[in-house]
Amino acid sequence: MDSLQDPFAEARKKCPVLVTEFQGETIPMVLRLPELREAAKDWQTFSSNAPRRVPIPSEETVRSVRQYPIETNPPEHTEYRRIVEPFFRRPLLPEVKAKIDALLEHLLDVAAGQGTIEVIQGFAIPLQSYALTYLMDVDEKEAETWISWGTHVFKQGDGESKGAFMEQYCKEMFEAAEKAPGNDFFSALNQVDYQGRKLTMEEKLGYANLAFAGGRDTIIQTVASIIAWFGEHPEGLEFLRKNPGSINTACEEFFRLFIPLTHIGRVCPATTDFHGFQVPPEGRVSLGWFAANRDPDVFENPNEAKLDRKPNPHVAFGFGIHNCLGAHHARAIMRGLVTKLAQKFHSVRILSQEPHVEVEKDYRRSSGYQKLEVSFVPLQV
Repeated sequence: MDSLQDPFAEARKKCPVLVTEFQGETIPMVLRLPELREAAKDWQTFSSNAPRRVPIPSEETVRSVRQYPIETNPPEHTEYRRIVEPFFRRPLLPEVKAKIDALLEHLLDVAAGQGTIEVIQGFAIPLQSYALTYLMDVDEKEAETWISWGTHVFKQGDGESKGAFMEQYCKEMFEAAEKAPGNDFFSALNQVDYQGRKLTMEEKLGYANLAFAGGRDTIIQTVASIIAWFGEHPEGLEFLRKNPGSINTACEEFFRLFIPLTHIGRVCPATTDFHGFQVPPEGRVSLGWFAANRDPDVFENPNEAKLDRKPNPHVAFGFGIHNCLGAHHARAIMRGLVTKLAQKFHSVRILSQEPHVEVEKDYRRSSGYQKLEVSFVPLQV
């Protein structure tokens, strides 16, 4: 299934929202960028104070804790977010960015040396896992455990028991950091002062849950989608070799097009008219990030990759107070990846592919890959 197709094109022409069903719940999904931004800013009407119900499908059966700070509203959200922002800004530090670039160099050299590589298991998961150790400032050896969790810490294979395993791992990391504190993510959360008290274990686990789950499959699938796009468009590598100043712009375009997250939920505390649909108290609405990123009234030729697209007001990292904490991390990884691909390789050969297709009642869309086998063709020296 073509990742550049837009399954919401016809529905968007008719109405700003698509009323559809998820897990037996009727939910209106907003499809246009202006209406999405308006809803995302209105946290009083469209609340994130809904533990385990912000993701769609909900995660009420696969995790036991609220994710912090994403599943809170102001003013608590502001305080909770401030606690971990220093870690999520670490990819802006030159020494951390250098580690990410060195990791990319190593993984790409290994991949090229092997001749062929399966991108998901052999490249994207190790890249995401080792890069996360730099963000959390923990020993690289922890990445080996995280690699074993696969593409998604909740949705692959064993469901509930897999989420419980990750929570137990995090609890043990917090307990170990109590005995031997350092400068890492776990130690910092143990030591932080929040409103004159220490964080509870539930709060700390909620932060860790978001760190491990929130940016895992999104990073993995964006990496795979970028590599696959270059496989289909070798002229893109040539363009970026000639125009290295367009690397950042190209990455923003990739974020817009290849957002793995179709949408995210908000809960209405009171009965709410949402573009003609009556949402009952505690009912949910869907912010359709993917659909908004293809809004033809905002993006000219929205299903085409324009590596020099400006302006590009995409919402791949959300909008409003809940904009993605991991945006700096994602940008550091993708900018480094695209730079290295353009510098090292003439082209990418796709040998086999198995797209990941998201199937719901009223749409089907490609949101990445189950498997992607490629070979990298080096530049001739």
